[in-house]
Amino acid sequence: MDAILKILFSSEEEELYVLDCLSYLMMVMAFITFVTLLFEHVPYGRYASSRYGFPVNVKFAWFVQELPAFLVPLCLVLWSPCSKIIHLPNQLLLLMFFCHYAQRSLIYPFLIRGGKSTPFISFALAFVFCIYNGYLQARYLSHYADYPADWVTRPCFITGSSMWFLGWIINIHSDHILRNLRKPGETGYKIPRGGMFEYVSGANFLGEIVEWAGFALAGHSVHSAAFALFTLIVLSCRGMAHHKWYLTKFEDYPKSRKALIPFVL
Repeated sequence: MDAILKILFSSEEEELYVLDCLSYLMMVMAFITFVTLLFEHVPYGRYASSRYGFPVNVKFAWFVQELPAFLVPLCLVLWSPCSKIIHLPNQLLLLMFFCHYAQRSLIYPFLIRGGKSTPFISFALAFVFCIYNGYLQARYLSHYADYPADWVTRPCFITGSSMWFLGWIINIHSDHILRNLRKPGETGYKIPRGGMFEYVSGANFLGEIVEWAGFALAGHSVHSAAFALFTLIVLSCRGMAHHKWYLTKFEDYPKSRKALIPFVL
């Protein structure tokens, strides 16, 4: 890994500049995605369409597309210079990233029950994004992010890490509820009940938005902020689309339930 980085970058200053540029590019991508999603649903699950490429088995798709966000950081940490990884804030922030993607790539795909195939284009875009973001977050945190010695005791880190943990729990619990909506052999869609689904239609999306917003607050960098913004744009659009779909699909859908923000939106 170190040899590859030396080929790609002539100096650490150049790599840090590229990492900054990648962060701003991700923000631009978030804006473009927002505009696109005003006219198109994210093509997966109930919105999947053959015009987005041939179908990929949903378990295979989730496993392969999310795996780079775990493996790329792991390779960077194990086989490249990591001058900042000895510091506790960097270790904790990397642990947050690893925990999410270990669950997302190594556990979640194998718990999926049924599920519609993923169009190839959606699968390919997610795969590329996970390589991109895995490198961006892990490389910055392991080798460049510089925090004060008392950073983990500061309010922004305590608040951010608490938000991350809360969002992570909401996300995992909401996925558990969705997986168990149907009994073995049943088909069709049902109204999710329990947990944060009592308040919002996109409880799983809300959890992940809170998770990465907390990560950005704790990390206090343009790199983590870009990821949080991208997550907010993509998942809020999904949450709004799901809410409208539920209202159309089910006449008895709870009228008090909001799309994404409890009691508000």
